[in-house]
Amino acid sequence: MSQTPKIAVILGSTRKARFGAKPAEWITARAKAHKDWQVDLLDLQEFDLPMFDEVASNAWAQSEDPKARAWQDRIGQYDGYIFVTPEYNRSISGALKNALDQAYVEWNRKAFGIVSYGALGGARAAEHLRTIGIELQMAATRSAVHIAGADFFTVHPLGGDPKPINAIEGTIGGSADAMLDELDWWTRATMAARAADQNRADQDIKGAA
Repeated sequence: MSQTPKIAVILGSTRKARFGAKPAEWITARAKAHKDWQVDLLDLQEFDLPMFDEVASNAWAQSEDPKARAWQDRIGQYDGYIFVTPEYNRSISGALKNALDQAYVEWNRKAFGIVSYGALGGARAAEHLRTIGIELQMAATRSAVHIAGADFFTVHPLGGDPKPINAIEGTIGGSADAMLDELDWWTRATMAARAADQNRADQDIKGAA
């Protein structure tokens, strides 16, 4: 297993008029500069996932849809994740929920951080995402980035004259650094634990041979 964590920033909105690309690109650049990670931005628009329609989670049965299997193969390459999500009716976007549902074992025992946005900073979406993560056997960082209130309307088109995310770094930069530091710790911890599990499994196989 590589010692360099591979982190995926997952852009969780697929609307044509979405705002999420701005914070997703911002946190991707910040993550690349913050740690010695390999960081990729995964845009759900590019995966064209169907709505979940399998007989069961892939914890129990192999997915039949090739697009679902391609998604599983892609996200399975990563050691940790940063989810970028809006808040829709007190939850995450349907596109992100569907993407989470399309896999299971690939998420297990890995860490994630959150960048959320909305008038209340997407706080309720972030909390919902954390409970989903628990069911997927993931570890969430305590710190998150919440783009809220006046900051939200400064950078979002709803404010009338949107500015780049850098314009509010004085407010959200500290939260971003805290989230990234915590994600680094949890990612490396889970990487080590998974490696130890694999080593024990390999030893068991050798012992049974």
